[in-house]
Amino acid sequence: MVRLIVEGRSITAPATSSILQAYVQAGETLVEGVGCMGQGVCGSCRVMVRRADQQEVKTQLACETVVEDGMQVSFLDYLTPSSRHSYRMEDLTDSWQAPRKLLECFPEAPNCRHCGGCDRACPKGLDVQRGVNLAVEGSLAAAGQVFDECVMCNLCTVACPEYIRPNHLGLFARRMIASLSLRPADLMRRLEQIEHGGMAIDFDAPGARPPR
Repeated sequence: MVRLIVEGRSITAPATSSILQAYVQAGETLVEGVGCMGQGVCGSCRVMVRRADQQEVKTQLACETVVEDGMQVSFLDYLTPSSRHSYRMEDLTDSWQAPRKLLECFPEAPNCRHCGGCDRACPKGLDVQRGVNLAVEGSLAAAGQVFDECVMCNLCTVACPEYIRPNHLGLFARRMIASLSLRPADLMRRLEQIEHGGMAIDFDAPGARPPR
């Protein structure tokens, strides 16, 4: 068993627990938006973590970070930006337009300061800055691959001083590639499973429906 502090409260948990598991086992109520618990989307359980032997505070995901003795944890809310990037994939009918369309939707992208803040904030260890730079230079397929394992936690967006919203730019690049070329094989297989009843969805399961 280890002892740690979560949201200012001292709790005890098995050393093999994730932060999220330890928090639930301590009797705390989860807020809406924890994707793996049947709510919201993946990446919502973002936390700030300080380990007992370190001064540095790191951003991580509570679902995959194992507890340690003396660890201090605070959950992070996502600050909604004042403006959003709006687009319709249906409007993109020609791949020649893709680089120009990306810069129209994300005009802040060329302003990247190369500060590395997005890379340090990413709990998945993605090369976020490189993905943004690849997108700006028009290498959209390569940019999409950088963001392939992105869980949309928005930590890179919070860390970006130029308000680029790198994860949303990466998602746009991935959507663009899929809309203009062959769809991902795993996505096609999963949709076929759903259509033929091979994967049942229980809409009456607890948490299956998002709160209104």
